[in-house]
Formats: sequence, C-alpha cells, structure tokens
Amino acid sequence: MTTLTLAEITKDNVEDACDIAVAKRQRRFVDSVAESLAEAYVQPEVAWPRLILDDGEPVGFVMAGFDPAAKADFLRCWLWRLNIAAGKQGRGYGRFGVHAALDEARRREQKTMSVCWVPGKGGPEEFYLRLGFRKTGQLHEKEVVATITL
Repeated sequence: MTTLTLAEITKDNVEDACDIAVAKRQRRFVDSVAESLAEAYVQPEVAWPRLILDDGEPVGFVMAGFDPAAKADFLRCWLWRLNIAAGKQGRGYGRFGVHAALDEARRREQKTMSVCWVPGKGGPEEFYLRLGFRKTGQLHEKEVVATITL
C-alpha cells in the first residue's frame, strides 16, 4: 500500500516538480509545471501549487487558484493545473490531486470549484466529468468551463 501526500513547492523540491512531464500527446492540453510555477510566483496570494508524492516520490503536480476578487465567478475558486507524469498515469494520482484541491476549497469555505480544459480528442474532459464536474456552457479563452458543487 502506498501513501499519497502533497508537498508545498520549496527550493528543495522545485526541480523535482519541474521534472514532471505529461505524455507527449497531452502537452497541447496543459502547460508545464515550470510555466505553472511562474504563474504562481507572480500571484502568490492566489496560487496554491502542490507536488503530489507517492511514498515520497514525485508523481504529479496540482495547482488551485483562490481569488475572491476575480471578476469572473468561475475564477474565484478553480483547479488551475493538473500534471501527472507520463509513466505514472492511470494510478489514481490525478484523482488524489483533484480531491486535495477540493478539500482545500472546502477548508476555505468555498461552495463550488471550477476547472477549464482545452477540448479535443485525448483531452481531460472525461476525467473531470467522471469526478463530478459539470459543463456550464461557458467558454474561457476557448476552453470549456465546468464546475463542481462542494
């Protein structure tokens, strides 16, 4: 039995985080961890980036955003990024990361969480729908917007 945990990104594990790369066919659907951390760096009051660990081994990255002042309601609490290493997919790490972000949203007393994805064959749509997210009918920068009630 493995133990899944989250770790804050620090100077000691940032390289491990940046080494996480999704499968080549998925790169058009999600930005790299390095790009995500750059976005987090310039918005530290909004970004919640975490490394997903399996018995201490980095296997993924999840980042949520919490911005109560956002003009768009779906950007007040959203799953910003999810990257699971190419050789580690299909083992529940993505589900774990999403549930961890949902738990953080609940801890912050949020009522819903949003996620956006690039539509297309091989994309993450079915994954998010299986987890309970429902499409809103909105598009944000050509990405599908979905929400889940917490």
